[in-house]
Amino acid sequence: MPYKRLIFILLYDSGKFVLSRNFRLQKVGDINWLIKNYNFQSISYSIDELIVLDVTRGERNIEYFTETLKKVVEFVFVPVAAGGGVDSIEKAKKLLHSGADKIVVNTTLYTDDLIIKELVKNFGSQCIVASIDYRRKNNRYEVLINRGQRLIDMELKEAVKKVMELGIGEILLNSIDRDGTGYGYDLESLKLLDFDIRIPLIVSGGAGKPEHFIEGLRIKTVDAVATANLLNFIGNGLPLARREIIKSGIDLANWDENEFERLKKLTMEV
Repeated sequence: MPYKRLIFILLYDSGKFVLSRNFRLQKVGDINWLIKNYNFQSISYSIDELIVLDVTRGERNIEYFTETLKKVVEFVFVPVAAGGGVDSIEKAKKLLHSGADKIVVNTTLYTDDLIIKELVKNFGSQCIVASIDYRRKNNRYEVLINRGQRLIDMELKEAVKKVMELGIGEILLNSIDRDGTGYGYDLESLKLLDFDIRIPLIVSGGAGKPEHFIEGLRIKTVDAVATANLLNFIGNGLPLARREIIKSGIDLANWDENEFERLKKLTMEV
């Protein structure tokens, strides 16, 4: 059985990295700020995967985003998924050529099935991650697109089924209500998904302490937990969280740092 995973999400907006709370953004610094304030050299020991998303509210510039992405991946030795406005094979290729291992799609899931099927056909289902943004309203779980700005006529349960039908390899569930609050994941929403989910499921939105990661990972259908909380990422927040998760008995990879460095050097020499 595959290990469960701890994932960090970086949010990018017009050249800056941002904090998000209920999808309202606050800029904090550019790539130079990020490198200066984050210990990228040891990040691989704390997380299993990194996701970098372009959540720019205005017009996106994929050229600028991919240049930033190239700088980010120089410092990490874990799989990287990237997305934001991916609506063509060409944009997906640009992200992959810039160091991404996976492509994250959101709005295009509901606006162009043909493009999604082409992405799966060209790059393989394991390379495509479906990001679903949702919120609770009147005992319903609504799905939103366009960076959480447009409501569609589909509820969470239907959206997950649609993703599986499209042949996508992984699902990232983002709770808008819990996003950036530190109150814990919206685990109640997962009870709606009472059918057989045949692909890995990542939950995001609300993690503020190690206990929240543990609660999420203990759910059978959850394969990974994610956080975009920059405070978790600075200092020893994530290393401590990883140790707590492993200590709780959850099957998370326990990296041997010496062995990891050896494998890293071998890979770089190839």
